[in-house]
Amino acid sequence: MSNTRFRTRRLALAGLIAAIYAAATLLLPIPQYMGVQFRVAEAMTLLPFLFPEAIPGLAVGCFLANLLGSPIMLDWIFGTLATLLAALWSRRMPNLYLAALPPVVCNAVIVGAEIAWFTVQEGGAFWPAYGLSALTVGLGELAACYLLGVPLANLLGKNLGLQSRLEAR
Repeated sequence: MSNTRFRTRRLALAGLIAAIYAAATLLLPIPQYMGVQFRVAEAMTLLPFLFPEAIPGLAVGCFLANLLGSPIMLDWIFGTLATLLAALWSRRMPNLYLAALPPVVCNAVIVGAEIAWFTVQEGGAFWPAYGLSALTVGLGELAACYLLGVPLANLLGKNLGLQSRLEAR
């Protein structure tokens, strides 16, 4: 395969991942149980473990979903930052089960802080609000990554001939 065709294919895959992530975020209902949100699109945050093209795809998809779905500019920035950092970190993990942790940690820390900031702004109430927000965001992300993301990545890895990537690390 020529180098140009290979780059075009990688760019197309990144664009497809961005479109699916944004559409799933904007179109699928987000169930919430006692403050814990379950976002189906977050299952895709394990894709960088399999495909490096997923890193820009997820970042662009998250930015587009936040841009179209949230009127808050800080969400556009910090939500995208959490997704980008998680994608970069997941790519470097030694196995799929560990690759599911960076999205949980990054979203709990960054998005948890963002939610706490919007809830109470600053002062003594920030830290308790941050603890609760980080916990609820982290639990939702944990469920999405392990209940949907790990099976999705296993299925894609096996069907696309990436079994060695799933086993070698």
